[in-house]
Order: sequence, then structure tokens, then C-alpha cells
Amino acid sequence: MTANSSASQSVSQTHHRLVGGWLLIVALLVGLMVIVGGATRLTDSGLSITEWNVVTGIVPPLSDAAWEAELDKYRTIPEYRLINRGMTLDQFKAIYWWEWGHRLLGRFIGLVFLVPFVFFIWRGWIERERLPRLALLFVLGGAQGALGWFMVMSGLADRVDVSQYRLAAHLGLAFLIYGALLWTALDYFKGSWSGVTLHKRGVTIALALTTLAFLQIVIGGFVAGLDAGFAYNTWPLMDGGIVPSNLWVQSPWVSNLFENPATVQFAHRIMAYVLLVAALMVWFQNRGRGGDVARASIITAAAVLLQAVLGVWTLVAVVPIALGLLHQAGALIVIGSCVFLLHTANRSSAV
Repeated sequence: MTANSSASQSVSQTHHRLVGGWLLIVALLVGLMVIVGGATRLTDSGLSITEWNVVTGIVPPLSDAAWEAELDKYRTIPEYRLINRGMTLDQFKAIYWWEWGHRLLGRFIGLVFLVPFVFFIWRGWIERERLPRLALLFVLGGAQGALGWFMVMSGLADRVDVSQYRLAAHLGLAFLIYGALLWTALDYFKGSWSGVTLHKRGVTIALALTTLAFLQIVIGGFVAGLDAGFAYNTWPLMDGGIVPSNLWVQSPWVSNLFENPATVQFAHRIMAYVLLVAALMVWFQNRGRGGDVARASIITAAAVLLQAVLGVWTLVAVVPIALGLLHQAGALIVIGSCVFLLHTANRSSAV
């Protein structure tokens, strides 16, 4: 190999690390967005801004008259009339800033993605075959903003809260984007990691575990949307039994899976047990393989175990904000570790 070709390869690896680092930063910001969204939910702030102004919404109220105008808009929705009637301007500001910060962070993430993306394309640091995936991630980010407003709209007319269906979809898409960003970042860093031979069955198992984790997060979105975490705050028993008696009280029965707080919380508990057992089994299977697969397996099992403990703690403490946000952060770690495990297994199977 000549000195020039060696230097060219070194530059290429450096550019890959820069692009991978950029994607990791965006993924971390998306994770922060999820946590801020959780705080917005737990502080009942999500309906405080009743309009979606993509450009002018960047500027918050700057005068007493502007603040009063925003409060007047909030007074027209059911949440104010039925729950927060008589709210003072200072109380309104407290919830307004959470929602405004959530939306501003979303806009900031869009810029942090778009500006370097254009620069990297201009410099030729992103391979042509990877452009469609990265462009799709940007489009999904915009769709996430639109879905967020679609969610807020559900609470502005006939409800005092947003639809649990739309909330679960909004949360699920956020985690999908987060996982895709991590996966793509790992694509750029994978050349510097060691691999071990792994049968393709290992990829299937890792994919199944990742799918279980994602489904658990979507169920968690329904738990949040129904405020189900504020009921049945005992463990391991629920409503005095292993299986509560009111799981199928609604008709048609399928509506219980999405609209009955008892059923949704019970499903969240059962899925947590299934996910924990699955993660421990994957770790047990891979414990002697060595290399990144074994490390990813133990990290994933530890993350799922910690998340299970946090979930129980959050439940019995009746969802204080700090624990609720910590539990949300735990979900990000679980998905991140599952993506790392799946990516490692997939790469190793191709060795």
C-alpha cells in the first residue's frame, strides 16, 4: 500500500467518525426530546400552547399583553374550563414554558440534523447509497413534529387530555427515529470494532428482543395516555391479586387493551416480565462467546433489569416527576442497548 493510499484511507475513516459522531449527537438530542416530552406530560403542560406556528412559534410572549393573549386562548379549551379554571398567569407560565421548550428543542434538532447533513453531502463524506436513509430520517423528524401537533389537537376540543392512541404513536415514532439514528451511527463506527462469528439465529433473537422492547415502550405510551400509572400502585399484586378482576369490563372486549387503565397497566407489567426473562436468556446464551456480542448481551440484560426496578419503584411511589423521567431515560438506554446488540449480532453473522 502506498503512502498516498494509506493517507486517503485514514482521511476516509476520519470522515466516517465525524459523520457517526454527528448522528450520535442527534440521537442524544432526540433522547433529550423524549425526556422533555415526558416532563411536559407529567406536568400537564402539553395543551398550554393551542396553536402550531412553525416559524413564529419560536418567539415566546414578550409582553404582559402577549402573555394574557396566550392565556385567553388556553381558557377556551376543556382542560382549562374543567380542570384548571381560575389558573393564574404565573401558573400558566409554568406549564407554557415546558411546552414551548419541547417545541423549541424539536426545531433545534431539525437544524442540528439538516445543516451538517447538507455540509457532509457537499464535502462528499456521505456515500450515495446511504443518502436515502439519512434523508428519510429527516423526513421522519418532520413527520414527528406534525404527529405531535395532531396529538395536541385531540385535546383542544372534546377532551381534557390528548388521545392515548396519538400519544403512543408519537412516543413510538420518537423511539423509532432514535433507534434508527443509533443504528446508522453504528454503521459508521463499525470498522473500528472487533467481531466474533455468530449464527444468523443470533440476529433473529436480538431482533425479537428489540421488538419486545419497542412494544413495551408503545404500551408505556398507553399507560401514560390513560394515567394508568397513578392507579393500582402496589407490587407484585395488582388490585389485591396477581390478575386483577376488572381486565375485561369494557365492551367490545378489545377496547380494554387500549382504553381500560387496569388492562393496559397489567399488559405493561406482563411485558416487563417477558422482556426481562428474554434479556437474561440472551445474556445466558451469549455469555461465553466473548467480544462485542457478549458485552452487548450483558449491557442489555443489565439495562432491562435496571429498568424493571425503576418501573416498580415509579409505580409504588405513584409516579413522582423525577422517577417518571428516570424511567423514561431507562427506556432510552434499553432501546439503545438492544440496537447495539442487534447491530453487533448482525455484523458478526456476516463475518
